[in-house]
Amino acid sequence: MDVEITARGARITDRFESYAEEKLDKIALLLPRATSIAARVSRHAEPNGAAGDRVEITVLVPGSVIRSEADGPDKYIAFDAAFHKLMERARRMHDKRTDRSAKRASVREVASGDFRGLDVTPADASVLTAVATGEVPIVDEEQEWSPVVIRRKEFPSKRMTTRQAVDQMELVGHPFYLFVDAETDQCAVVYRRKGWSYGVITLGGETTDLE
Repeated sequence: MDVEITARGARITDRFESYAEEKLDKIALLLPRATSIAARVSRHAEPNGAAGDRVEITVLVPGSVIRSEADGPDKYIAFDAAFHKLMERARRMHDKRTDRSAKRASVREVASGDFRGLDVTPADASVLTAVATGEVPIVDEEQEWSPVVIRRKEFPSKRMTTRQAVDQMELVGHPFYLFVDAETDQCAVVYRRKGWSYGVITLGGETTDLE
């Protein structure tokens, strides 16, 4: 995939070019059919007189064009924002193509095989009759309402280096990423800071209960 980085009214340093190319290479993981990707940095003035940078990213895929743009006080912040938008759109395109390529069986086809191949156990006729006649009680327990909703998600733990965790964070497009540090074998979190830098949060010392 060809990667092109240009500027209009702005200066592109070797450091920024390497930073941008390293991130843009991740697009190929989601869109292996992409033929080219172009990023353009331009300088513009805000209504209040302050100057800022704008980054526009365009990806060419056979039959489609993915584009994103974002503004920021400097080109690194603008690039990160535009890249985040682009990754979200690339993931949506990847998911849609995956869904279209997957073979979906109809209900008739699944039922004709007694639901074999699915993690489903058909109910006995006695159970269906009990539900239809009301013999199976319906439990409607009132739950205490709370305006705060805490959702818990569990993912398989993966041991990796901090650099690998940063790459995974950028690939999924999240502002942070939880992982198991390969050096310390402890849980850690990498997160995106302003500009093009990152941070790492770890836990250490003696564990105490919150009073």
